[in-house]
Amino acid sequence: MINKLERWAWAGGALLAANAGMVNAVGLKSYAHQAVTHVTGSTTLFTLAVAHLDLAALSDLGMVLLSFVAGAALSGFIVQKDALKLGRRYGVALLIESLLLMVAAFLMRSNNGLASYFASAACGLQNAMASTYSGAVLRTTHVSGMFTDLGAAFGHWLRGLSVDVKRVRLYATLVGSFMLGGVLGSLLFDVYSYNTLYIPAALTGMAAAGYTLYAHMRHQ
Repeated sequence: MINKLERWAWAGGALLAANAGMVNAVGLKSYAHQAVTHVTGSTTLFTLAVAHLDLAALSDLGMVLLSFVAGAALSGFIVQKDALKLGRRYGVALLIESLLLMVAAFLMRSNNGLASYFASAACGLQNAMASTYSGAVLRTTHVSGMFTDLGAAFGHWLRGLSVDVKRVRLYATLVGSFMLGGVLGSLLFDVYSYNTLYIPAALTGMAAAGYTLYAHMRHQ
């Protein structure tokens, strides 16, 4: 049961989910048409490459998957715990994510295939920063699990069973933010092309600074 959600958790989760939606929209509309915020589709494409012995696709998709895992590993090394808690080194993790996205944006402008790897690493890092909050599984780079939980909650409501309203609100906020980010990413890509990726990079950098300042003030 989620008994209390602090404002920084709501704001941070919404911002990160919107960022992920924007990054994924850019990845899908790019020359590579590669989703980078989650690995389900990439894993399936990897298995197809295995089945057809497509070595080029195997190498590329394998690196996308490994980059996501590497980003998550880096987050685990920095943050050290999977439960969301004020005072942990999220500011450092967010700053590194911002730098990874900036590198990805720079590489995408020259159609460099390494861009997807940096973007995927950034998303893996973000997704691993906070796995749980008050018993709720938090994911800010993909929405499959949250759609599943929202659907299950709706089914419980139809049967007259109790529903964790706060959890529903949290997941609805994250899903809505991800979708909003995707819409904005698509529209901005039509105008700014690969430079669009600098926007989530900048927002993540500002989130790093804002979180660090907020955490410092709360602990004074």
